[in-house]
Amino acid sequence: MAVRADFYMIAGKPAFVAQPLLLVCKLAEKAVQAGQPCLIFCETSEQADFLDDLLWEFDDEAFIPHQIVGMEEDEDMDDTPVLIVPPGVEIGMRPLVINLRTAVPPEGYQRVLEIVPAEDSAREPARQRWLVSSTERFPPG
Repeated sequence: MAVRADFYMIAGKPAFVAQPLLLVCKLAEKAVQAGQPCLIFCETSEQADFLDDLLWEFDDEAFIPHQIVGMEEDEDMDDTPVLIVPPGVEIGMRPLVINLRTAVPPEGYQRVLEIVPAEDSAREPARQRWLVSSTERFPPG
């Protein structure tokens, strides 16, 4: 099965430039609406905590069941559509991954959504992930 990588540019979208994790919330909301369980790989534990709070608050009309992996109440992870994965935590792969890390996520997913920062100086890791995605990990059909 082919693996798909989509890159989402934050630049040019004022709400996302002001708060980049709002884009992640919207993508997670779409995944839940589509019945597609996903993992969100965060760069730091602080980012995971902030995203956890933002997923509850970003839209009064949205309900996105989620939890941070590695917390004490992990017993219902299989039933939780959105799992937030801080660094250093192992988790079984899901078909959809939203990647906030500078590194390419571990193998095992079918689709990855890569977030490209608005600041040009912060885009180099995304460029490197694109190179890996386009040549090494997902060779042309």
